[in-house]
Amino acid sequence: MRKFENNVQLLRYEVLREVAKMTLDGTLEQDYDKIPLIIIPGSKPRTRCCVHKERAIISDRVKLAMGGDKENPNIIETIREACDECPVQRFNVTDSCRGCIAHKCSEVCPKGAIVHVHGKAYIDSEKCIECGRCAQSCPYNAISDTLRPCVRACTPNAISIDEDKKAVIDNKKCIQCGACVYQCPFGAMSDKSSIVDVVKTIQKSKIDGTHVYAAIAPAIASQFSYARIEQVVRGVKMLGFHDVVEVALGADIVAMHEAHEFAETVAEKKLVTSSCCPAFVSYIRKNYPSLESKISNTVSPMVAIARLIKDMDKDAKIVFIGPCTAKKAEIQQDFAKEDVDYVLTFEELQALLDAHGISIENCDDGPLNNASFYGRIFARSGGVADAVKHVAAAENIDVEFNPTNCDGIKECDKALKLAKVNALKFNFIEGMACVGGCIGGAASLCHGPKDKKEVDKYASLAMETDVKDALRVLNLENVNLDRE
Repeated sequence: MRKFENNVQLLRYEVLREVAKMTLDGTLEQDYDKIPLIIIPGSKPRTRCCVHKERAIISDRVKLAMGGDKENPNIIETIREACDECPVQRFNVTDSCRGCIAHKCSEVCPKGAIVHVHGKAYIDSEKCIECGRCAQSCPYNAISDTLRPCVRACTPNAISIDEDKKAVIDNKKCIQCGACVYQCPFGAMSDKSSIVDVVKTIQKSKIDGTHVYAAIAPAIASQFSYARIEQVVRGVKMLGFHDVVEVALGADIVAMHEAHEFAETVAEKKLVTSSCCPAFVSYIRKNYPSLESKISNTVSPMVAIARLIKDMDKDAKIVFIGPCTAKKAEIQQDFAKEDVDYVLTFEELQALLDAHGISIENCDDGPLNNASFYGRIFARSGGVADAVKHVAAAENIDVEFNPTNCDGIKECDKALKLAKVNALKFNFIEGMACVGGCIGGAASLCHGPKDKKEVDKYASLAMETDVKDALRVLNLENVNLDRE
C-alpha cells in the first residue's frame, strides 16, 4: 500500500491527482478553481493557521501542476504564500552563553554586530553579515547557526531571502536539482508539472494513432515498494502508453559510447566528467566554466533511448519517468528538446495511476526490456563508472581509466575544486547531484538512505550481463549520441 512521507508530499500528490482527474474528464479548464475546495472541503484547516490560507496555497499548487509560470524558465518555483514560517536571523546567542570576559565573539566580528549586556552577548541582526566567525570562536558553542532548510539544501547558493522574508531563487545559480523542494518543511518550493500535457497527448494518440512511449528510469528499483517492478510496468502501460521502455537500455548505449569517447579524448583533455546528471553538468557550467570542456559530449541515457525510439518510430512521443526534477530542465536544452517531449516524476506517476484508478499492486506482470546489468546500475552512485570500466575491458580499450565517484553535489564540488587547479589524481569524474545517485532523486516517492543493493538486485534480473550483448540486436548506425 502506498504511503507518503509527510503532509507536504501528500498535499502535492492530492493536487496532481485532482488535476489529472479533471484533465481526463475534460473539465479542468472550467473546474480547476474547485480543487482547493475538493481537497479542503470543511471549515477547519488540516495543517495551517486557517482554511483560507491552505486553499490559497493549494490554488498556487494547482497552477504549478498546470505548468506554472510560462515566463520563468526555471522548473522550480517558490510558492510565496507557503513561505512564511522560517526564522530569518541566522546566528543567535543561546542560553549557553556564560558571559565570559574574553568576549571572543565580539572581538572577531568584523561589523561590530555583537554587544554585551550584563555580560551576555547579543547579536544585532541589522549589522550581522552572517560570516559565522562568532560561532566559530565561542568556547561554549553558545551561538547557534540556524539556516533555512531550503538555503541549507542549496549547495549552489541559489536561494536568498527578500525584503518580505520570502525565499527567492536565483536562476543564474540554480541547477534545478530539486533539493530545496523536498527539504522545505512547508512545501514552499515546488517543481512545475507536465501532467496535463501528458494526459492530453495520450488521449490525442488514441485518435491520430501517434505512439506515446513511457521511458522509465533505472531508479524505478527503489520506488514502488508495495508492488513488483513488473507490476509497475503493466500499470504504466495501462495508462495508455504504446509501450514501456527501460531507460537502462539507453544507459547501455551511453556506456558503450562513453567508453570509446573517453579513450579518444582523455589524452588531450587529461580529465573527462560524466554527462548523465543534468544538475551536475549545470553546476560545472555555472561554477567551474573553465572545466566545461571536460564534460563528456555523450548524451544522457534519457536522450539516448529517446533518439533510438524516434529513429525507429519517426512520429513517436517520449515521456521520461524518473525521480529527477533536473530532467525537466534538460529537455528544454537545444540538444534534447526534439528528443524527449515530457518528463514526469515518480510522484506524478503515482498521482496519474490513482487518477486512472489503477492499483499496480493488483496488476499482472508486464515485460521488462532487455537492458543489461550495467545499464540498470546507472541508478546508483558508482554505476556509471562501473559500466564504462566494464565496456573498456570488454572492448579491449587500452587506456587507463581511473575514476572517482562523487556522491552528491558537495562531493562533486570538492573534486571540481581540485580539478580546477590540476590537483585531482583521477582522470574521470562521475558526478551525481543527489546523494546515492538517481535513487536519491528529489522527486522520489521516499527519501532518506537508500539501499544500493536494491538496484543491484533489480539489475541481476537482467537477461544480459554484458552491455554488448544487450545492444547486439539494436541498429545504432543512424542514432546520434553526441550532445553538441
